[in-house]
Amino acid sequence: MQKIRQTTKADPRRVCLAAALFAGLAAGFAAPAGAQAPSQARDPDNGAVILMYHRFGEDSLPSTSVRLAQFDAHLAELTTGGYEVMALPEIAARLRSGTALPEHAVAITIDDAALSVYSEAWPRLKALNLPFTLFVSTEPLDLGLASYMSWEQLREIAADPLVTIGHHGHAHAHMAWLDPAAQRADIDKASARFTAELGDVPELFAYPYGEVSLALRQTVAEAGFTAAFGQHSGASGEYSDSFMLPRFPLNEAYGDMERFRLVANALPLPVDGVTPADPSIATPGGNPPNFGFTVAAPLGNLDALSCFASSGEAEMTQLDQRIELRFAGALPAGRVRVNCTLPAAAGRWRWFGTQFVVSQDALP
Repeated sequence: MQKIRQTTKADPRRVCLAAALFAGLAAGFAAPAGAQAPSQARDPDNGAVILMYHRFGEDSLPSTSVRLAQFDAHLAELTTGGYEVMALPEIAARLRSGTALPEHAVAITIDDAALSVYSEAWPRLKALNLPFTLFVSTEPLDLGLASYMSWEQLREIAADPLVTIGHHGHAHAHMAWLDPAAQRADIDKASARFTAELGDVPELFAYPYGEVSLALRQTVAEAGFTAAFGQHSGASGEYSDSFMLPRFPLNEAYGDMERFRLVANALPLPVDGVTPADPSIATPGGNPPNFGFTVAAPLGNLDALSCFASSGEAEMTQLDQRIELRFAGALPAGRVRVNCTLPAAAGRWRWFGTQFVVSQDALP
């Protein structure tokens, strides 16, 4: 793993991007409809960390599960380490309005409604009075899949005042590659099932696999959701796009306490002017992307800013507050993540990441 060292206009240096420091996608792609409007009053330090889990104690699925001992350690840290665990709707509303959040605000989210959420995670969270949001794809419940909750179990969880149910589409599809009509049809089918089984439609949306395109973002915004979330690393802040909010994924490999404390204490790295505007890459003409962003607040010396990627080699150049990355070759099909971090006070890190989703059709 090699980090991209900061360069200047007078001192361009080539560096390699290797395996990602941690998993990620990011908020803040440049000004799509409905994104938060620029404002001089935005506070670069006002933000929150959103944690993301899937399964608990399912050792046969380590890429999506955390060990129970890991989860217990995470909860012990959250309840004794000076954090304020808040309900996700409250965090999203405060970010939209620019209302101050506690210094160490954290939200807990879980995707997919696995049975181990019901049997393992919920009892632990309930005992500690910790709120969380559960993003549900409705098809696995309709099919009665053995490793997922039933609708009856979901209704039981949904009745808990600590729990917010979120929308995760119906079929858990790779929605970025669906046309807008198919995207909306998947959302509407899930919404109908939520209405029938729970009595209402969730207001928060999580993208399956964290895969986003501008077209999908627009579909989700037009469907009436108040915020949407990826599966990518980074702290959410006032500069973040409410429909591309980041979350730190946690699993067995990325669930040790050193990493957990690092991400739980992360601060937003405020950026704007992110290019390309669309994180989905569908044609060879857009692969590799010319990736860049502007650090949107005066944070002092940026020489310590480092970037990492899950695939490919690149050159990074810094021109004042502008950071540009140029990949040496085409990105592979699938999800390619770039994370950029900057040291902050008290051992904390500012964190911005992005995830490109690359179609097979974009390969040369």
